[in-house]
Amino acid sequence: MATLQLTHASILNSSAQLLVFPVNNAGVILDPVLTRAKALFPDNYHRYHRACRDGSLSVGSCLLHKRTREQAGLGISSNGNQPNYIANLVISNHPYHPIRKRWLIAALIDLQQQIMPLVRYQGIRRVALLARPLISGNPRDIAPNQNDGTNTLALDWETDTLPLLTEYLQDLPKLRIDIHLPKDTIL
Repeated sequence: MATLQLTHASILNSSAQLLVFPVNNAGVILDPVLTRAKALFPDNYHRYHRACRDGSLSVGSCLLHKRTREQAGLGISSNGNQPNYIANLVISNHPYHPIRKRWLIAALIDLQQQIMPLVRYQGIRRVALLARPLISGNPRDIAPNQNDGTNTLALDWETDTLPLLTEYLQDLPKLRIDIHLPKDTIL
């Protein structure tokens, strides 16, 4: 069973073997931490951006990127801790569109299925997940979309997103999962 821990520490200084970045499938990065990660891990960004451009990355999926030793040099990160894998969790179709519950669930299931072999055969024990893109400002102020009949209310961190993360990630064996929150979010 996985241990989930909330933290305010920077994900970019994490010693995790796998980093999980929530992204969109438009290839547009607006989050400041993801922008910094783009520069720190250009191999991951190029693969993610190429998948967005060619249309092979769908919402509700996870693009797992294995980093090679040549790309994990000393000059990339300030702390010398390099992740072996980066998971791009595709949670929306555009950075300005809210996350839908079904997209997040599908992406978490895909992530879970891709992490299992890494835990069993690659010895992955530490995972870090960036929570900032999963947290919306005031989710209940966004009106439902009347055009397509779907509910596009943004997910609330406390009542929607955190319980989903717990439900779909806690069953992973022998893992410590650090969920990195913005400093203004209460632990």
